[in-house]
Amino acid sequence: MAERRPSPEVQWPARPDTSLALNHMGTFDWDLDSGRMHLDETALEVLGLRADEFNGTPAGLRVRLAPPEEARLDARVAQALKDGRSHYGAYVRRRRRNGTAAWTHIQGHILREPGGRPYRIIGIIRDAAHDPRESGAGGDRDEGRRRMTGVVERTTAILAHARTVNDVTDVLKDPEALGHLGAVSVMLGIVDGGRIHLVAEGRLGTYVPEIEYTRIEARFPMSEAVRSLQPVFVASRDEFRLRFPDLWPYIEPLAVHSGVYLPLIAQGRAIGALGLLYRREGDFTAEERNLLVALGSGIAQSLQRAILFEQEHDLAEGLQRAMLPRRIPDVPGTRIAVRYRAARMGRKIGGDWYDVVPLGEGRVGVMIGDVEGHDTDAAAVMGQLRIVLRAYAAEGHTPDTAMARASAFLHDLATDRLAACTYAELDLATGMLRMVRAAHHDPLVRRGDGSCHTVPVAGGPPLGAPRDEQPGASTGYPVTSVELHPGDTLVLCTDGLLERHGADRAAGMRDLVRAVSTGPADVEELADVLCDPTGDAGARGDMALLLLRRRGTPTPRGGGPLRLRLAPGDPQGPSTARHLIRAAAAAWGARELTDEIELAADELITNALVHTDGGGHVGLRMTAEGRIRIEVEDSSSALPHRRQAGDWSVSGRGLLLVEELAQDWGVEPRGGGKCVWCEFAVPEHPAGP
Repeated sequence: MAERRPSPEVQWPARPDTSLALNHMGTFDWDLDSGRMHLDETALEVLGLRADEFNGTPAGLRVRLAPPEEARLDARVAQALKDGRSHYGAYVRRRRRNGTAAWTHIQGHILREPGGRPYRIIGIIRDAAHDPRESGAGGDRDEGRRRMTGVVERTTAILAHARTVNDVTDVLKDPEALGHLGAVSVMLGIVDGGRIHLVAEGRLGTYVPEIEYTRIEARFPMSEAVRSLQPVFVASRDEFRLRFPDLWPYIEPLAVHSGVYLPLIAQGRAIGALGLLYRREGDFTAEERNLLVALGSGIAQSLQRAILFEQEHDLAEGLQRAMLPRRIPDVPGTRIAVRYRAARMGRKIGGDWYDVVPLGEGRVGVMIGDVEGHDTDAAAVMGQLRIVLRAYAAEGHTPDTAMARASAFLHDLATDRLAACTYAELDLATGMLRMVRAAHHDPLVRRGDGSCHTVPVAGGPPLGAPRDEQPGASTGYPVTSVELHPGDTLVLCTDGLLERHGADRAAGMRDLVRAVSTGPADVEELADVLCDPTGDAGARGDMALLLLRRRGTPTPRGGGPLRLRLAPGDPQGPSTARHLIRAAAAAWGARELTDEIELAADELITNALVHTDGGGHVGLRMTAEGRIRIEVEDSSSALPHRRQAGDWSVSGRGLLLVEELAQDWGVEPRGGGKCVWCEFAVPEHPAGP
């Protein structure tokens, strides 16, 4: 398109009147068709630009205007061009060369063709600190201007850090923040559909209740400001009475003589309105109007940012909650309580999760974990990982196998995310709790007498880390077994609960142990105490908490568990296991049965090593019922069966021996493998070693 020549009625560039420069006003001339812009010497001086820094286009102003101010100015010009107006004005902040901010007033006159098409804008640029109409007002007015300018600048700076609507309203309700403007009442309304919702007021006692919800088409000044996108100035009580009769009954008993209602405009539309009421009577000066408009602009930006933060956080938090289990199943023999609390950090949420998996046959699995990162992707990965670990546990895999497979799944997702997790499987009949840990902190156990301590659990690498592909390699997640007695409570939580008072996790763990030991015995009440939001002054992330209490009357504790790895090809492994099993049985009061116990354990160990690949685990523990239980796990799904051995056969009698020696024995499927067990009754069960 050919460049359009300027209209001959005004030469290019327009020549400013000398009096403008004397009053510290510069001029600009902007050819809309070519994009050229001319600034005279005074305009360059006001903006703090050297002639060689300005490139002759509106983009050259970016050196001195912050992006939000530039966007607001562009929106003001675009709206004036769209509405067919001939004039516009804007009050923006510029950056001085020393980095400080200063207010600049820009006024433009739009030239249009006979058909209404705009082609040129001629206007003035002035330093807001120099108002020729008020130059003779004296030192008091200058001091008032400086005070008001300072209040606006400080308030705008504070609002820049506001992240929620409550942050914005707290600033506006602070008497020190806006009181220096002389206002006796401050009101903030947010556009909600076709209504304005009044969400904040300041200076209680002078508040004018314009009804909590006001229709935008109603005859109220705040509604008019939203409709017209222009500030509404009311200079006297008579003007209140005549212009806004519906509001007048509320204004009449108050010592209010004037007011201003500012539309809060973001991206060309009103998102709210700000109302300020004054005891003074009389019209507002141009300087006051400009300062108030600038204040409204800053509040609008902060309010829009806060609304977006809250919307994005609600969306992300909703996604995270959708990924968590909708309900916690009732597990007979237990009381379970869970809590999840999201940190208010805009859209930044974590990947914390918990879950409870009924496993049948009196067993239950519980888990808690955290995917690294604070975004919606972390929440999505968390949901997938939770479901996968739940599926592996429900299939019957042992805790270490389930954890290893979940880690492999996360690694194969190629998300570059790692996760921390603790998974525990509880046998409610025996109280045996088998736990694995992946880069997570140790769990806690509160005993029936109220004492609390951490449980050292052998740790493995974080979920998603590269795994060892060597044949016969262990899962990388060793199992730690402890006994959870009737009345004991298992406490699992994520890092957010430890770091709520700072980054020192060791101190956080000590505080948590203290809180658990002194808290109520009921798990629901204890969960409420531990996640009390009043202690969140230093909270940095999301919090997930799971409490599991084993029902029943506390009984004397059984013997501590023994668990050993059976590595294939290790000639010392079986003999070491036999020696330890014999010593443990003797220590637990079964000295007269040590031969039988050792022989039965040897038969089960031999079967696992001879008839399966990959080795296994052997465990020995004292149950709460006073029985010594031997468990041998392997990776084969083939179930053992008794064979009829011939007179000269050298094998086939192992299970017959176990059946004769033990009070009871059986087989339990465990994922892709199984567990063969047997139990021996101890006549006089001691309290434990």
